[in-house]
Amino acid sequence: MERENQFIGQSDAFLDAVDRASQAAPMHRPVLVIGERGTGKELIAERLHRLSTRWDEPLVTMNCAALPETLVEAELFGHEAGAFTGATRARAGRFEEADRGTLFLDELATLSMQAQERLLRAVEYGEVTRIGSNRPIRVDVRIVAATNEDLPQLAEQGRFRADLLDRLSFEVITLPPLRVREGDVIVLAEFFGRRMASELGWEKWPGFADHVREQFEKYLWPGNVRELRNVVERAVYRWGDSEQPIAHVVFDPFDSPWKPTAAPAPAAPETASARPAAPATPDFDSIDDLRAAVDSHERAIVEHALGRNRWNQRQTAKALGLTYDQLRHCIKKHGLAESE
Repeated sequence: MERENQFIGQSDAFLDAVDRASQAAPMHRPVLVIGERGTGKELIAERLHRLSTRWDEPLVTMNCAALPETLVEAELFGHEAGAFTGATRARAGRFEEADRGTLFLDELATLSMQAQERLLRAVEYGEVTRIGSNRPIRVDVRIVAATNEDLPQLAEQGRFRADLLDRLSFEVITLPPLRVREGDVIVLAEFFGRRMASELGWEKWPGFADHVREQFEKYLWPGNVRELRNVVERAVYRWGDSEQPIAHVVFDPFDSPWKPTAAPAPAAPETASARPAAPATPDFDSIDDLRAAVDSHERAIVEHALGRNRWNQRQTAKALGLTYDQLRHCIKKHGLAESE
């Protein structure tokens, strides 16, 4: 039920991604799904499988980041008895389990270069060799892979095989983050709210107060649909009053006056010449274009924070309360570049 629920939406960005998955589903070709955490990459993989001619064959899922590097290859390709310490019996890998079906590889970018090489051979030649064996095994597997990383950039840096990227990207489906899915936040919030109210045994759904709906629309949702569901369900069960619209939500469940605090990291030394000037407060009386003014101030804030953090983008994102992908979006949006 939960997986189907997350496929609710009416925004153009969301519907375009779903339509592209539907169009690609009948093709016996690899598909690469790109998206932030919580955007529904596994749901797209399931849609690609269910709408394909392989729908009645296995859909096998593997999270490449969930296993130690030393076990990933054995999990993917299988192993023979005695191939390594602890391998007391032969075991088929995920490729063999997915034969005639679909193999979904989540967190693809975490694979080692050695595992990537073996994966490339499996995709290219349609055969795998178990660890500890020299006998290739023919498999008919459709690959759907997912990541939240910039794979072309990783390939340029030599951290991901360019030939594997080419082989897996017959079609690339990029899932939009919730913050750009115009109108979908309230639709999803109402759905999750009604479902939670029903689970609690409420006779009717009171809805959300207007100021809560505004909060939902303004929040950036770094955890996307998964985070939205948690926020809504937490708000409903804490409210506990089916007669009045829900008027209070908690976005950060860790926000407490008694939460432990980490020691602040030592600040990097700054010189007067290297320290960027703090963004100036805008002259509100002179503003006649709100969007342009907001963009200008956003650019100044991001540029200032980047300078303070010596252009360490992950550190800057943390300082601004953004995800890494959100900060990258701002940098590209405003054409920011590190000064020489």
